[in-house]
Amino acid sequence: MAIIGEKKKGFFGRLSERIGDVIMARPSIDEDMLDELEEILITSDIGMDTTVNIMERLREKIKTERISEPEAVKGALAEVIAGIMDKGERQALTEETPLVILVTGINGGGKTTSIAKLGYRLKSRGKTVMFAAADTFRAAAAEQLSLWGERTGIPVVRHAEGADPSAVIFDAIQSAKARGIDVLICDTAGRLQTSKNLMKELEKMNRVISREYGEAARETLLVLDATTGKNAISQAKEFNEAAEITGIILTKLDGTARGGIAVTVTDEFDIPIKFIGVGEKMEDLKVFDPEEFAGGIFDE
Repeated sequence: MAIIGEKKKGFFGRLSERIGDVIMARPSIDEDMLDELEEILITSDIGMDTTVNIMERLREKIKTERISEPEAVKGALAEVIAGIMDKGERQALTEETPLVILVTGINGGGKTTSIAKLGYRLKSRGKTVMFAAADTFRAAAAEQLSLWGERTGIPVVRHAEGADPSAVIFDAIQSAKARGIDVLICDTAGRLQTSKNLMKELEKMNRVISREYGEAARETLLVLDATTGKNAISQAKEFNEAAEITGIILTKLDGTARGGIAVTVTDEFDIPIKFIGVGEKMEDLKVFDPEEFAGGIFDE
């Protein structure tokens, strides 16, 4: 299991063991067993509404597929979870170029590092990449991104701290167009003062992109820290209200994180998780695979 390693840990191990104990204790599938499974999911950072959705689908699957053995419920549950998390064509980052990617998320969630890893990933796959340091309100944000640019060999467009983020975007677009860059990745606001302020800032950036680079494809990615659990859910809600989020980068999913939020975010907000961060190395940004993730819970 590539996502969580050979040894089950954290969310995966705890959830698998608890579900396994319930299933092993039952000679047949009955309502008491399903109620116990529901309680386990609710208390595993998955949340009430998403758990209800999972259990409704599981009950229907057991009925329509005539599942009778308790042991088979594990695989059925993994398939249900994978089905909820799979967003079809939206799951993958667009292959269209030129492409502008706006990356947002709170400070401390791994936003800048995720931008570096994403840039490295795209560059290693033959794309030309440029960074725009448009998170101009956090001290040293542009400096941090510039350091990553040096390490990855990716050019960075930056202004002085406190500059207009949209002005940075404007200059980065001109540079990207002049140099024929495939993908422009823009670091944007890392704060949530109010959704209204964030929305205005992102709307202004998008207007600049539309006016100056109308031919470019767009992605807006939200970086969430998996270890923050339910706080990540509230962040997803606020950022999704402020911008049309096309995908999520879930960081710090190294096996010790509260992986249940991955299920909840995709279900509640209908946003695909496009990438997951599973370690500190540049190579440790992986394309998210719903089946692999769900199967990892039960070693299916």
